Amino acid sequence: MSAKDYQKDYYKTLGVPKTSTAAEIKKAYRELARKWHPDANKGSADAEDRFKEITEAYNVLSDEKQRKEYDEQRSVFSRFGAPTPGRAGTAGAAGNFDFGDLFGGEGLGDVIGGIFRGGRPNPTSRARRGTDVETETSLSFGDSIDGVTVSLRLTGEGPCAVCHGTGAKAGTVPKVCPDCHGTGQQSRNLGGFGLSEPCKTCRGRGLVVDDPCTECSGSGRAMSSRTIQVRIPAGVADGQRIKIPGKGTSGEHGGKSGDLFVKVHVTPHAVFGRSADNLTVTVPVTVPELALGAEIKVPTHRGAAVTVRIPPGTQNGQVFRVPGRGVRRKDGTLGALLATVEVVVPQELNKKARSALEDLRIATSDADPREELLRRAREE
Repeated sequence: MSAKDYQKDYYKTLGVPKTSTAAEIKKAYRELARKWHPDANKGSADAEDRFKEITEAYNVLSDEKQRKEYDEQRSVFSRFGAPTPGRAGTAGAAGNFDFGDLFGGEGLGDVIGGIFRGGRPNPTSRARRGTDVETETSLSFGDSIDGVTVSLRLTGEGPCAVCHGTGAKAGTVPKVCPDCHGTGQQSRNLGGFGLSEPCKTCRGRGLVVDDPCTECSGSGRAMSSRTIQVRIPAGVADGQRIKIPGKGTSGEHGGKSGDLFVKVHVTPHAVFGRSADNLTVTVPVTVPELALGAEIKVPTHRGAAVTVRIPPGTQNGQVFRVPGRGVRRKDGTLGALLATVEVVVPQELNKKARSALEDLRIATSDADPREELLRRAREE
């Protein structure tokens, strides 16, 4: 049987459980064969295909040796996840398991292919994904709120600029590896089957260099610097890590580039702060404004001031919410501006102001603001 055959569920095809006896399998096959036999379904291509599937399943499950081999290999798939269409070697979304992690970077197709080819290596070099790159950038408070495009200078490993990734000195070319014949793979005998692994001579490249490049010492990779433009989205927070897909180091043998991760540092603002998707600001007010009520001007970030009405009797420290003046969210909506009122006590008073405050103290002497506090303290 081929590797593809082990992905088929023959028990499901015959409609029997895995624990079925030989007699039960034979009975199920006979019933299905009578139902789907081409003679009973003349001209039906679907019936013919179904009959072939049933016969194939019965031929395997009715033979004790083949059934044992089939069950053993099926257990491998059930443990690690059967290959999904389009990417042999990756489990379904729920499992998210990569056989490359288990077999040293090889896909399931390479491993199973090595088993059923008697250990013969894969005739193609494996694509290698580029590595991820991390960097940092500092933004002003305003740019973090509104978004900005920044220039980032990155230093990392990439194809050697001198030999263009070949690893060979100028005027020479690499040679096909004599041990793996250019596949980058060697087979190792594990008894009943062969397992492919990276060639030790060429380190999986499939090529060897007799006269190596002096810049990269024959590796084909070298450190280089580049400057890229990166858009930092609006609303990014201090310490946030942004992923820029495909901006890491380039891959090898057609592999995808790695990703770039940018950690953002935000410089504090002299007036505004931030709380989740809201901006915060502290607004100074006078005692009369809180006691009698007032309309005050509140600044907004990079916009015109807004008017906020203070009701009479407002307490110091109360927060007023101004919708739509905060941080832009991912869905395009805006948070709020949270304005906290804070009483400012004048350090110097003229004669008229002092007299007015004395009159206020006399007029409110009957109301002790600490009376309730003292009462509750005595009760505890």
